[in-house]
Amino acid sequence: MPFCSNCGAEVDGRFCAKCGRPVEAATPAAGPVAAKPLPAGAAPMADNLAGALCYVLLLITGILFLVLAPYNQNRAVRFHAFQAILLNIAWMVVWFGLSITLGIVHMAGMVFGLFLSPLLTLAFLALWIYMIVTTYQGKTVVLPVIGPLAQQQA
Repeated sequence: MPFCSNCGAEVDGRFCAKCGRPVEAATPAAGPVAAKPLPAGAAPMADNLAGALCYVLLLITGILFLVLAPYNQNRAVRFHAFQAILLNIAWMVVWFGLSITLGIVHMAGMVFGLFLSPLLTLAFLALWIYMIVTTYQGKTVVLPVIGPLAQQQA
């Protein structure tokens, strides 16, 4: 199907329905087809996909989506980006605090470290996967402590 050389809209006859300019019948040129530009304000990804990708690498993708132009103006994507960043920071604080505590109580730390550290890691892994899946499904999960902070920032 031919496209209008003036506005880029698809043409179904001799005149462009969008701008009214006459279109000459031309043979399609061999070679790569130019991609149509996105409409103004349109994001290349859906909000649920962009929100889910915020959680994939937590701190890195959270910051990335706060910097990228079409997403940093979307309130839902900004919320998920801030929540992913705060979730990563909370995990680092908990992990560091647990390491210090178990290091101080060395003998008891060895016993508790055998059980507590892997369980805490599995719990965080389950939360991470849950956040990715539910955000991709279009649901918004507000985590207890960091969720309201993320809502304020978004």
